[in-house]
Amino acid sequence: MSERLAGIVSTYIEKYPVEHCFETPNINALNDALAAYDLKVCFMAEYFLPDLTQLKELPCEFETRVLHKGDFSDLYTKEWSNALSSENRERDVLGVGAYDHGRLIGLAGCSADCETMYQIGIDVLPAYRRKGIAAALTSKLALEIIALGKVPFYCAAWSNLKSVRNAIKCGFRPAWVEPTARNSEFVDNINGLK
Repeated sequence: MSERLAGIVSTYIEKYPVEHCFETPNINALNDALAAYDLKVCFMAEYFLPDLTQLKELPCEFETRVLHKGDFSDLYTKEWSNALSSENRERDVLGVGAYDHGRLIGLAGCSADCETMYQIGIDVLPAYRRKGIAAALTSKLALEIIALGKVPFYCAAWSNLKSVRNAIKCGFRPAWVEPTARNSEFVDNINGLK
């Protein structure tokens, strides 16, 4: 959070009960306060940390392979945009892919978002969804991250219930929530208003 917004955010958090801070109608008050800075509430995310008593590698009916940074160069495409970040390629450090006769059909990737924690993202091609591939790749990658001495974490948009269910199935548990604010033009472009 920028220092110029610290007062607005502190006032907002102190005004509303914590369990209602990041939902409507209260979030509308924050959005109104941010308007003075040409900002709007944009993304709303829930973050998960592993419960080490529940995390275990889940089975996959397809071949899986651990991938490293050098394996990602041809994978920065729309199909794998949750697993890998084309804007922050230097952060992408490890992945686990699922293959059907040599064709990549699912990819869990992790980015080194800080020195001690790696964020997991997951993509599965539409024809292969609902087969447990996302959970198998996510759980395997989480264990690979732990083996490196790092903490895996998982992020999902609040409304992406499929992703939230994947996190829970893999042994992750809710840890914190985070809204982000972006400039008004950015938000309006996403909404097709400009």
